[in-house]
Amino acid sequence: MEEELTKSHHANRYRILTAVMLGGIMGPIDASVINVNYHIIGNHFGVALTEAQWVVMVYLLTVSSLLLFYGRLGDILGYKKIYLIGLSGFTITSLLCSLSYFLPSISWLILFRAIQGTTAGMMMSVPYAIIVSSFPPQERGRALGINAISVSTGLAIGPSLGGFITHLAGWPYIFLINVPIGIIGLWWGNKVIPELKGKPGKIDVGGAITNCLFLFFFLFFLNRFPAQGINSTTLFTAVVALVAFFSFLIIEKRADSPLINLQLFHNLSFSLANLCALLNFMSQYILVTLTPSYLNRVLQYEQSEVGLLLTIFPLTTLVVAPFAGSLSDRINPRFLAFLGATFCTLSLFSLSQLPIYVGTADIAWRLALFGLGTGIFQSPNMNIAMGSVPREHLGVASSILATVRNVGMVLGTATGGGIISASVPSSILQGLEKLLDKEASIFMQGLKNAYLWGAILTGIAALVSLLIPHYNSGASYQSHN
Repeated sequence: MEEELTKSHHANRYRILTAVMLGGIMGPIDASVINVNYHIIGNHFGVALTEAQWVVMVYLLTVSSLLLFYGRLGDILGYKKIYLIGLSGFTITSLLCSLSYFLPSISWLILFRAIQGTTAGMMMSVPYAIIVSSFPPQERGRALGINAISVSTGLAIGPSLGGFITHLAGWPYIFLINVPIGIIGLWWGNKVIPELKGKPGKIDVGGAITNCLFLFFFLFFLNRFPAQGINSTTLFTAVVALVAFFSFLIIEKRADSPLINLQLFHNLSFSLANLCALLNFMSQYILVTLTPSYLNRVLQYEQSEVGLLLTIFPLTTLVVAPFAGSLSDRINPRFLAFLGATFCTLSLFSLSQLPIYVGTADIAWRLALFGLGTGIFQSPNMNIAMGSVPREHLGVASSILATVRNVGMVLGTATGGGIISASVPSSILQGLEKLLDKEASIFMQGLKNAYLWGAILTGIAALVSLLIPHYNSGASYQSHN
């Protein structure tokens, strides 16, 4: 019976993939349109930029802290159920975020974004599990590569689309983008996504609580430390994160049905693939968070020009990722992961050698090279991680990858901000005005240091990729222990 169901899932695999991609495009679009508009939202409510940043940060904190819990919940209750509940919640809260325009305080929008993050975590935690369960082992890389199109497309069109919509109709409408996509995604997902489950069991309540506390306070600390250093707030968050982390480990070792089977990390293929993903996303977010300031404040590009130039990176990834994913089904994916991370290293190193003033083409080819490297790296890396765990742990493995991605984003943002803050006076970093020659030179030195560290991080990812043990896609989990 199970074999017949598996064959049925495989026969409908590309329909299932399109349903997952419809939800997959919403998160990147939402993140990128908010990132380029939160200062406008702050102006509408008459609050400082630091308060407006909570519109972005609270979403990231809630998403990241719940991913592992939702992954285990998917293993127990079913991936389809968790995915569709998350998608419906994300759609509804998008409407609420838009309606916050008519409310008196930005606190309402921050609250709705927090709720939206809790639903987005459900939507983001299980897609890899659904894909891997629906495709035969020899096609997983191709499927993961095609799925990457939705993420790259969302990141590519988000900044320009967000700017256009805000200019044409106002910021409340940037949230409404999600509503029609969400409705279509719910209808199609309910129709085609099969009922899939992992390992049955009970929810590890203690593990879930300590995991959420650890990730929430750890990411909060990473976000605040570069700007605030050690003070009462950051010290408190660091202590809580450490206590929660060690409590989580103790609980997981003793639990009958742990939130995460820690034996998964004895699997070198899985552990090293996640380490490489973490390092690559850190380098990526050093690039994407610092480059806009360089383009705007040093090269004096208009905001629309900055948005268009930055789309080169995700557009290149969009084109390359499906081919890399398909190729990873035919040759050992660790070599493709190594090649991709190497291209990312070369891109960041070349950015670290830039003179202060350069032409658009000098920036464009370096961003394209990073996009090429990312496209070659990500799908094979995911293929290694998801192909090396047993079916009953696919939900948790999928949520671990999603958590690693989010933690990498925050770590990269904090690392880049910390490096440039250590090199550049705060008087230059503050404000949005154009930088004069002397100020631009100081800023550029800090930026080069950050780019160089980004190159080192993804360079380590390239080397570690070569150390990942060889495996046959679909081999049993036990064979890797």
